[in-house]
Amino acid sequence: MEDYAIILDYLPLGYVREGAPSFKRNPLAQAVGTEEFTILELVPKESAQLDIHEKVYIGSGKREKIARVNRRIKYDTLTATAKLELSYVIEEIIKAKEEKFVEFFNEAGSISTRLHQIELLPGIGKKHMWDIIDARQEKKFESFEDIKKRVPMLADPVKLLAKRVLLELEATGEQKGKRKYILFTRPPKKPV
Repeated sequence: MEDYAIILDYLPLGYVREGAPSFKRNPLAQAVGTEEFTILELVPKESAQLDIHEKVYIGSGKREKIARVNRRIKYDTLTATAKLELSYVIEEIIKAKEEKFVEFFNEAGSISTRLHQIELLPGIGKKHMWDIIDARQEKKFESFEDIKKRVPMLADPVKLLAKRVLLELEATGEQKGKRKYILFTRPPKKPV
C-alpha cells in the first residue's frame, strides 16, 4: 500500500470523452506511488489544486488534497503528459530513496544458475555484472556517487534504475515476458 504519490498529470475536467458533456466531468489526477511505483488514478478534494510533481498523502487517515484513490491503472492508460513526466518522477523517487537503491547494488543475488538480478538492469551483461560484484566485495557501496566512482562503466546508476522501473511498468499483455522478474514495482493483481 502506498502512503504517498507524486502527481504526473492533473485533469481539472477529468478525461475528455466524445459525447460526454463537460459539466458532468470530475477532476482527476494520475500519480505514481513512492514505495512500489504503483500507477494510480486519484480524485482530488473539491477545493484542491494539484501541481505536476507535487507529493500528496494518499494513505489512511486525514488527507489534505486527495478525496480518494479511485483505482490502480496501467501504463497504457496514462495521458501523454503523465507518460512524459513518469521517467523524471521515477528518477526523483530513486534519488530520494538513495539508501534503498544503493542497497540493491550491495545485496542483489542470483535468480538462477545463469541469471543474476543485476543483469536485469538495462545494458548490464555478465562482464559489467562481475565488475559490480567485484567492487562490492571489496567494500559495500555507500552512495550513487560511490558506485559511479568505483564502477566507471555505470555512468549514472539513477538513470539505469529508472529505466528498469519504467520497463516493469510498461510491460503488460504481449510484453509479459519482460515482467517475468520484478525488482522494484508491484505487479498488478491477476484478474479473477
